[in-house]
Amino acid sequence: TPWNFPLVLASWKIAPALLAGNTMVLKPSPFTPRATLKVGEILRDVLPPGVLNVVSGKDPLGASMTSHPVPRKISFTGSVATGKKVAAAAAPDLKRTTLELGGNDPAIVLDDVDVDTVVEKLFWGAFQNNGQVCSAIKRVYVPEALHDRIVDGLADLARSVKVGAGTEADVQLGPINNRPQYERVSELVSDALASGGVAAAGGKPMEGDGYFFEPTILTGLSDGSRIVDEEQFGPALPVVTYRDVDEVVERANATHYGLSGSVWGADVERATQIAENLECGTAWVNTHLALAPHQPFGGAKWSGIGVENGTWGLLGFSEPQVVHRSKG
Repeated sequence: TPWNFPLVLASWKIAPALLAGNTMVLKPSPFTPRATLKVGEILRDVLPPGVLNVVSGKDPLGASMTSHPVPRKISFTGSVATGKKVAAAAAPDLKRTTLELGGNDPAIVLDDVDVDTVVEKLFWGAFQNNGQVCSAIKRVYVPEALHDRIVDGLADLARSVKVGAGTEADVQLGPINNRPQYERVSELVSDALASGGVAAAGGKPMEGDGYFFEPTILTGLSDGSRIVDEEQFGPALPVVTYRDVDEVVERANATHYGLSGSVWGADVERATQIAENLECGTAWVNTHLALAPHQPFGGAKWSGIGVENGTWGLLGFSEPQVVHRSKG
């Protein structure tokens, strides 16, 4: 399980695996082991011995677990790069896999939106958990005529939110989880600024201890910029203009990723028709990051294999069997 939501995403695996009658071994991210180990400690008093096993260690442990001949199913949430390694390690034994991987999730803003209403929703669709969400908004496409108003609104919010440690009062955004991710966000923002982008808000690390980075709104970029084409997984959001709806849908889909996306407009039917043309596992209309446990969650393309949650997610932890008998 990954470091961004160590408890929630562990529950997405524990519940269906045990409900389907399996025993399991759960390995948390080495960046956030304690929360998951605590879950194992609590459930140790509830479940029979050996049903749920939690082991913590660095990345080589995960590789050993994946290639071990005993497991018959691997469920992994994390980066595309690691997901490909998991799939390769599972291939020799034809282990069943569920891979919930990264995204470069677009938000398309249509020309009939109420800008004052949509700006705050876009902001939190991108910056929830400090942008460290696989399905968070990673890039926003806006009509040229609305660009300045939307950028100004997003920048005002970015400057107004309180960033700090979770132990402080009224904090709205915390730090980036770890140094490698902090360095990646810093690198992508620096690259965007060096290639002609403009920071309407933020744009640099914050002073003091910890992996804190200013909430950043970037403009003056286009498709082909690294921070538009890659998953930043942090508090930086590029805003890109478009002229034609068909063109922007094509641009939104021109990525290896296919986890989620959203379309924003006053004409809900029109927005829905556009959302249905996004090549992704979850498409939202006038909202983002709205998830329900009965809905399957997964991605197309490089964003994964299989789904989690719902009936489909549960069935992923079982093997269908037909027993066909006739009278003797």
